[in-house]
Amino acid sequence: MTSRIELARVDLRGRTPTTAQLRTALPRGGVDVDSVLHQVRPVVEAVRDRGAAAALEFGAKFDGVTPETVRVPAAELAAALDGLDPAVRAALEVAIARTRAVHADQRRTDTTTEVVPGGTVTERWVPVERVGLYVPGGNAVYPSSVVMNVVPAQAAGVESLVVASPPQEQFGGLPHPTVLAAARLLGVEEVWAVGGAQAVALLSYGGSDTDGADLAPVDLITGPGNIYVTAAKRLCRGLVGIDAEAGPTEIAILADATADPVHVAADLISQAEHDVLAASVLVTDSPALADAVDAALTTQLTVVKHAERVTAALRGAQSGTVLVDDIDQGLRVVNAYAAEHLEIQTAQATAVAARVRSAGAIFVGPYAPVSLGDYCAGSNHVLPTAGCARHSSGLSVQTFLRGIHVVDYTEAALKDVAGHVVALADAEDLPAHGQAVRARFEALS
Repeated sequence: MTSRIELARVDLRGRTPTTAQLRTALPRGGVDVDSVLHQVRPVVEAVRDRGAAAALEFGAKFDGVTPETVRVPAAELAAALDGLDPAVRAALEVAIARTRAVHADQRRTDTTTEVVPGGTVTERWVPVERVGLYVPGGNAVYPSSVVMNVVPAQAAGVESLVVASPPQEQFGGLPHPTVLAAARLLGVEEVWAVGGAQAVALLSYGGSDTDGADLAPVDLITGPGNIYVTAAKRLCRGLVGIDAEAGPTEIAILADATADPVHVAADLISQAEHDVLAASVLVTDSPALADAVDAALTTQLTVVKHAERVTAALRGAQSGTVLVDDIDQGLRVVNAYAAEHLEIQTAQATAVAARVRSAGAIFVGPYAPVSLGDYCAGSNHVLPTAGCARHSSGLSVQTFLRGIHVVDYTEAALKDVAGHVVALADAEDLPAHGQAVRARFEALS
């Protein structure tokens, strides 16, 4: 029998903490990436030096299997889609269609500004040439992460992309067939059976496959992973771009007495299901709701498949209930917390949601649970964690685009501003900058 769950409580009623105090007082999980860098660095360096051979050796050590080739044969992708459960295929097709619809509208257009007659600056949006999209294994299978990574890259116009996912012993060294099927459904032709830190390293440095085929390096790596994947992304950052250093998933729910405690408890459990380090945080001005949610958690955990994992997450230091005086104070709390996923289950939820400044994604009202966003809302579920939503966005079409300024000035337009350029160059003690302009209009001794 599951013992009673009582989320740890932080009582902020009657207090006016500063932002700094809030960040310290609120439940917060996270992982210490620095603590594993010494383990990951040799993996990255070995793959840098020996390519796919090293990556496969680490795969044998960590995943217990060695695929015949890193690149999954096209026939295996086709077979995975042919064997996909029709209900799962239909669900993936809905998820793909909705995600494509949302992301198609994110594509930026080039803009040209005429600064002066004859002088223009154009901002061109150019897609990254080649990207690596990481899809984790571990506690669950994530075909949805294939969708969330591939769709925005395709919408951005990326011409070359590769999905990397860990080989699975039970599937003969191939990634999970549902992951392969999702890739095929999206038109992805290149999938690598490699996971963990070695996948990030191989995507960054490239190499030759066991059959001699080229494994071309990428320019950008996106997608979530465990602490070792995150550490490898940190080590390879600069050589390649990365989307973020993703931490354990998190949900915060801002709720008042109008919220249904059964819904709130179910949503807290849904994120705790991911990982024992997942964070589930309730922010409410109703102690009665907090009590009812604790009771609902206890009841629901008796029928939850991964009850042990969920219980560990809910009882961890990263989870809890924050009691506030009112919704205004609750908004201060959730803005300071900057959750990956934030649900608003209050009266006038739309108006309350409009006042949120920091969240990876906001889910409004009783019929927009985070689970909807994980799969079929059309939004992206690759989102900033650990408070990074204060300054960063989730994965989108923009992740895969670079803005390039194109400067085009005529002789007259340059001559008109030449004196100002020279003056500023002299002020910065960089006279050659000024001379580069003067040389176009006067002889230099």
